[in-house]
Amino acid sequence: MTQATPQESQTVGHTDNSIVIDADIDFVWRMTNDLQNWPDLFTEYASVDILDHTGDTYRFRLTMHPDENGKVWSWVSERTLDEAAHRVVARRVEPGPFEFMDIEWTYAPEGDGTRMRWVQDFRMRPEAPVDTAGMTQRINANSKVQMAVIRDKVQDAAQRART
Repeated sequence: MTQATPQESQTVGHTDNSIVIDADIDFVWRMTNDLQNWPDLFTEYASVDILDHTGDTYRFRLTMHPDENGKVWSWVSERTLDEAAHRVVARRVEPGPFEFMDIEWTYAPEGDGTRMRWVQDFRMRPEAPVDTAGMTQRINANSKVQMAVIRDKVQDAAQRART
């Protein structure tokens, strides 16, 4: 467990991960933005509770499966969808160990498939159990895992829809 120094706590973490999914952009958009389905789409989420929905903006509580120590993490986030631009902007409303967490998902046609990209900018609180550099490594590693799982599930669903 690394404690952030005051100078490190000023550092902004930035991650940028993407994956190509062999499915139509509208299919990928619908499946990956169906919040109620996230516990089936992501391996890390136990539940999603929609708290508020106004227009294209959703406020919801995400609850993770217990970690290796049995702790259950939960927080409230807000997402605004721009389907015409195939772009989602999100932020943690309850930031927990983060001073802030801003997220952008974008989707773009690539070949016969869709490139899904996640960009996250954040800063850890000085008292957080991990510093910004450590969280950047964790998010990068986990994004690759989750994106691969999502790719496989979306591609399987798209294949079933085609047959």
